[in-house]
Amino acid sequence: MKTYNNLYEQIISMGNLVLAWRKARKHKTKKDYVVEFEKDLIKNLLELHTELKNQTYSPKPLKNFIIRDPKTRKISKSDFRDRIVHHAIILVIEPIFDKMFIYDSCASRIGKGNLFALKRFNEFKRKVSRNGKTKGWFDNNQVKGYCIKADIKHYFEEVNHEVLIDILSKKIKDEKAIWLIKQILSNTPDASGGGGERFHEPNPQESEWGSE
Repeated sequence: MKTYNNLYEQIISMGNLVLAWRKARKHKTKKDYVVEFEKDLIKNLLELHTELKNQTYSPKPLKNFIIRDPKTRKISKSDFRDRIVHHAIILVIEPIFDKMFIYDSCASRIGKGNLFALKRFNEFKRKVSRNGKTKGWFDNNQVKGYCIKADIKHYFEEVNHEVLIDILSKKIKDEKAIWLIKQILSNTPDASGGGGERFHEPNPQESEWGSE
């Protein structure tokens, strides 16, 4: 198995942080928290770079709120500067892990959003129904295809971080990069309480690691 070292310097480089900032602000340029961060953009990015370089970085507590879409969910939202760090990590490690996924995995993958998923579903549907010509092929005891709709309850609350880190560590042999990922995974909501799902405002071209 191919492993990767020296990823941390790539993650925290100013060039990568600038690109991550651009990703984090996409479609949110008028949000108050983006405007505030960009009032002194260079200073804020340099401070973030210094904290990461010295490993003094610590994410701010998550903010909880409720959404209904239509079911009620408690969401835990990351601070904007922490979302920049999330994107900085993703920009470096996503190419490493993306090639390990099966072709038909669509969640949070570039170029594989809702339209791609629907197209693949229709292809499989035509295969199991012989292009819609099911008459004379099925009987009451035959099923040639299955479709399941499911959801993992409280996934981001329940996922075992030790197992996740073990999976990541098999490919990533950079201790500092693993340290940074642990910093994010161990982040908790503020005093308003509760857990919730890590919030990510999705890219319209993606169907979309946790919080953005």
